[in-house]
Amino acid sequence: MNVLVINAGSSSLKYQLLDVDTKEVYAKGNCERIGIEGSFIGHEELGGEKQKLEVALPDHKTAITYVFDILKDINKPIGGIGHRVVQGGWYFPESAVVTDETLAWVREVAPLAPLHNYAEADVIEICREMFPEIGNVIVPDTAFHYNMPERAWRYALPRDVVDTYHIRKYGAHGTSHRFIWRTVHELMGDKTHKLVSCHLGSGASLCAIEDGKCMDTTMGLTPLDGLIMGTRCGTLDPATVFYLNRVGGYSIDDIDTMMNKQSGLLAVSAVSSDSRDIEEGAHNGDANCQMALDMFYYRTAQLFAEMASSMEGVDTMAFTAGIGENSPEMRAGVADRLAWMGVKIDPAKNEIRSDEPRVISTPDSSITVMVVPTNEEYMIALDVVDLLG
Repeated sequence: MNVLVINAGSSSLKYQLLDVDTKEVYAKGNCERIGIEGSFIGHEELGGEKQKLEVALPDHKTAITYVFDILKDINKPIGGIGHRVVQGGWYFPESAVVTDETLAWVREVAPLAPLHNYAEADVIEICREMFPEIGNVIVPDTAFHYNMPERAWRYALPRDVVDTYHIRKYGAHGTSHRFIWRTVHELMGDKTHKLVSCHLGSGASLCAIEDGKCMDTTMGLTPLDGLIMGTRCGTLDPATVFYLNRVGGYSIDDIDTMMNKQSGLLAVSAVSSDSRDIEEGAHNGDANCQMALDMFYYRTAQLFAEMASSMEGVDTMAFTAGIGENSPEMRAGVADRLAWMGVKIDPAKNEIRSDEPRVISTPDSSITVMVVPTNEEYMIALDVVDLLG
């Protein structure tokens, strides 16, 4: 079955057409700067070079129309469409077929992720209108975390407030963490029961997974919580918001922008939000860049121990996503902070670059350490096949 996977953002739309049975990717691309001057489509097909098509993309409907026009030339019938939805809220404990009701739910929970959910709902609606014969599936990033134990998801706020406004830990990156568990378990079998999945990229989160079930995760009501990220501050004293508002004179919108777009590795390094630039700066003696790295290692290791505690143990850790897959230095830095737990990685194995999942720990490491390239698109496509048949 061929599945089209769509990931719509506020001003972007990524797509991938793949065969679920063979895992062959026929085409993939991204529509960038939707609604902004200078919009374009980057497109590539299996065995071909990446093309840049400079076209006007005033809205998501225009973008998705272009995508379908491009895919016509590939001549691969689309059996279903899977949509990554950032926030499933209180309605989606698992992926779901798109109906009028489920689409309305995506819009209802959009205030929890306003930059993404509204655009995602619009694109789903456009796909249904343009191709009513093709089934659509909603795959929320939050679904994998929905059934974590209440002790992990509940916040210590008044129950009427929690119930009225649906305040709880929702987490994110659930589709990636679910794929990591699936891949690790296929490779390790009964050797893995308690896994900490480390999704480290510009957005970053850890997830404690015990025998396939999420026990806890580091992101909270929104993806701002938890680890220091590219431009997000991660966990801090919530009273910081009140202080900046009352004493600093910052508006709530100012603080929102500061904590989501002006903080994190960018703020600490004063150089970049990109870990590659920060590593280069640290190698050249930049103390701010070195501090950014030290803080990232520290917080990742600290939260790793927290995730292990939620399962009362850990036997496997897996690095994934942009930083986790591609930075041996970051992996080594985190592992060094966990040496007290018996974590040992093989320096030579850690330096290997590969698209295949692999073990990088030494035989005498107390915890098996792996690098597992994530594939959220394939995980979404599997859900489409499961639900549409």
